[in-house]
Amino acid sequence: MTPDEYCQEKTQQSSSSFYYSFLFLNQTQRQAMTALYAFCREVDDVVDECSEPELALNKLNWWREEVYSLFHATPNHPVVIALKTSLENYALPEKYFQELIDGMEMDIHKSQYTSFNELSLYCYRVAGIVGLLTIEIMGYSQPSTKDYAKNLGISLQLINILRDVKEDAKRGRIYIPQDELSRFKVDKKMLLDGKNNQNTISLFEFQADRADEYYAKAFDSLEASDRYQQRTGIIMAEIYYALLKKIKKTHYPVLSQRVKISKIKKLWIAWTTARREYKLNAS
Repeated sequence: MTPDEYCQEKTQQSSSSFYYSFLFLNQTQRQAMTALYAFCREVDDVVDECSEPELALNKLNWWREEVYSLFHATPNHPVVIALKTSLENYALPEKYFQELIDGMEMDIHKSQYTSFNELSLYCYRVAGIVGLLTIEIMGYSQPSTKDYAKNLGISLQLINILRDVKEDAKRGRIYIPQDELSRFKVDKKMLLDGKNNQNTISLFEFQADRADEYYAKAFDSLEASDRYQQRTGIIMAEIYYALLKKIKKTHYPVLSQRVKISKIKKLWIAWTTARREYKLNAS
């Protein structure tokens, strides 16, 4: 199996919204995005699969060394070898990869966040950074596109947090800020109980509104001249926003089930969004 085949398999296994947005890329961009996504999955899996903090830290440090080798030596892991090819075509800053690992390391040291100010750093590192790397592959000309990338990444991460709130709580992690849990009189037991009440509904509405705000800020920053180049991110955003709308429409059932968008619906959103962006660009 070649490094690129390894990355492709890693991406397909995830059933992620990323996969559907990759369908409309050219071959060079698809190779780079698939390698980037596979890297994100690998470092995220370290935290999810290692129950011993010391072992997880050691593995993340190994990935830090691989990132160093990506830019300064010869990497060993197939994902990083695939990323080496990407560097021949795109200016992907080393510091972004290290910051992404910093975000994963926060999961080892923290199981709760006291405030959104603290959580926002986590969201920036694990998702905003991915947005910044993505626009380097997609291409852009306007400086404000960096704000689009950061804010969109944070919005998508907030949607993930809302969707996965019970699953994360079962693993001992609560990403909703503690001061907001207190404000809405919600505790961990209520998150694990599987039943909504007015307090949890109000809390989830507040989280959804914040994700909405970051989503709006992202697209307010995206100039028309860069929009078509960023259509992959826009496709991904549309899929995630459909998930957020479904969570709202079904009255926030996130404590009793994992809300999903079907593969067929994701494909339909990807196709219709790509078609819409093509028409906008042609007009």
